[in-house]
Amino acid sequence: MAFYDSFVARLQALKPPSPADLKKLAGAKLSDLVLQEIARSRVRVADLEKRFPSAQPKELAQHLIEGKKALAGMAGGVSGVFGLISVPADMVFMSWLQIILLVDLATLYKVNLKSDRARGELLDLFGYANGLGPLQRSSPKVLGGLAAKLLVKGGLPTLGRAMPLVAAPITAYLNNQHVQAVGDQAVRFYEGFDKAHAKARGARAKKTG
Repeated sequence: MAFYDSFVARLQALKPPSPADLKKLAGAKLSDLVLQEIARSRVRVADLEKRFPSAQPKELAQHLIEGKKALAGMAGGVSGVFGLISVPADMVFMSWLQIILLVDLATLYKVNLKSDRARGELLDLFGYANGLGPLQRSSPKVLGGLAAKLLVKGGLPTLGRAMPLVAAPITAYLNNQHVQAVGDQAVRFYEGFDKAHAKARGARAKKTG
């Protein structure tokens, strides 16, 4: 997906994505987005670990969350609607941003996102964090469908976040708060994942010791 590479490059340069880019992104399959982001995520996490070598995973996770909160403020520069369901472009952007945050946090906690189960858990995290419930079995296949489901579920408050021209400062605040909440929920989940694996490794070591 050449357009996806240019889309990510634009974000890394802190330039708002165009509605045309987001329209293409809306048609991307969720599983493909996760798989395509794994390599970039590993680079981001490795760079963060080098910059903060003594930091614990929770602290590194907050750095990742803060980075996505900064990008969330860019949502105010995205406008326009598209598709039969008229999903605001901002909602697609915010849905994508949350998924990328979850990919980064999963990578930080050494989760193998190449497995179907791990990707399903990631989508479930997105669903629970947004009040949609588990998404593994009933999730939309593409990002635009997920954004539409989020918009319908959230009602007017979500629509308010998606239409930043109404109140840009308030929208930026709500976006940041929501990104933080999604990150916090993911950290709680993956902290448990990490501890469970550490316990399992300890049990195996005792058996072989």
